[in-house]
Amino acid sequence: EMWEKAIQLSKELADMYENKVFDYEGLGNLLKKRATFYENIMKAMRPQPEYFAVGYYGQGFPSFLRNKIFIYRGKEYERREDFNLKLLTQFPSAEKMTSTAPPGEEIKSSPKQYVQCFIVKPVMNLPPNYKDKPVPEQILNYYRANEVQQFTHSRPVRKGEKDPDNEFANMWIERTTYTTAYSFPGILKWFEVKQITTVGLTPRPLVNAIETMELTNEKISNIVQQHVWDRSLPVHPLSMLLNGIVDPAVMGGYTNYEKAFFTEKYLQEHPEDQDKIELLKQLIALQMPLLAEGIRIHGEKLTEQLKPLHERLTACFKELKRKVEKQYGVTTLPPSLTERKQSRSGSVVLPYIMSSTLRRLSVTSVASSVISTSSTSSDSASSRPGSDGSVLEPLLERRISTASRAEEPPLKDDGDNRISKLKRKDWSVSKSQVIVEKE
Repeated sequence: EMWEKAIQLSKELADMYENKVFDYEGLGNLLKKRATFYENIMKAMRPQPEYFAVGYYGQGFPSFLRNKIFIYRGKEYERREDFNLKLLTQFPSAEKMTSTAPPGEEIKSSPKQYVQCFIVKPVMNLPPNYKDKPVPEQILNYYRANEVQQFTHSRPVRKGEKDPDNEFANMWIERTTYTTAYSFPGILKWFEVKQITTVGLTPRPLVNAIETMELTNEKISNIVQQHVWDRSLPVHPLSMLLNGIVDPAVMGGYTNYEKAFFTEKYLQEHPEDQDKIELLKQLIALQMPLLAEGIRIHGEKLTEQLKPLHERLTACFKELKRKVEKQYGVTTLPPSLTERKQSRSGSVVLPYIMSSTLRRLSVTSVASSVISTSSTSSDSASSRPGSDGSVLEPLLERRISTASRAEEPPLKDDGDNRISKLKRKDWSVSKSQVIVEKE
């Protein structure tokens, strides 16, 4: 399924067929194959593999592994537990490390074997010709897990005295970047880490809370998209994710955020965090429609064994939604985020929503409630992500209006002015004086 690589090779072969051996029949067949590669990129669903950082510590390992870290590319849908089991099977006498912190000299110089394993996130390295352009998400999706050489891991660190009532109040983040000798995918499934860079603790535990909520929303959104695209996927990962969020004992972690940040005392001590607190509230509200879509899909794929779990999920979510909407407001997502949509070329477009796109949706959710129903059909265009995951504006331009502009008479619907009228079709929002122009 490495169609991007196949396209590169087919271009080399095409030059050979056309200019060296003059095999036009072979060239025609090759171009047909290349066309299927492009179609597969846009239409087929490719699951993204997980990447694991594995450290082999102790003098008990052979020299090519001893006290070194490697990045492994996991198989499709491979969980960390399964990968760990396979890893320890190869080294039955090794001891599994439970901490992700760098080991001390006593472990490195020990005659034993210690194995450390944790998930790392690939850093997308986008080709220059894609940057700052409205590239379809199916094309970008490949570069989120391929052609990558850097990986990050965020380790929570507690600073100050532990608060028994709220674990988030003094939770800080230490972020480490690992650079491998070669980029993935490669001939091997694993490459040695050649450079490690650690960034100090983030300045605010509130930033950690926002990042955690963004990643959770992104995770829910992506698993929903996968099930929308492929109905044959197993439902158990979705069940585990939903249960871990809507469970009354967890409640999405909202209670801890309320105790830590949504208080008058915190605002008085940190008035500069007012915008971040509002963003966190909006991200919490945004999670409700994402969870609702996940529970809806869970109900469609219900089995007799999962029926009690689904009933419990539905009841817990109903209570959670009621509480969140009462405190943080109601947020709705455009239908295009949960439906298959045809592009201009007729291919099926599956939006892959990044956390930055969800952040933009959360920030604009309050303003979107003012926009009239007639503009709903254009919401999907307004949230079209660019190559960096941010929302691009050319397809749906918003700008401040003047009174004279809002009152400008419409064009006549004659043949000459038809295209001009389509380009200049607009409507206004009275209170905010915002004009939404649709191509």
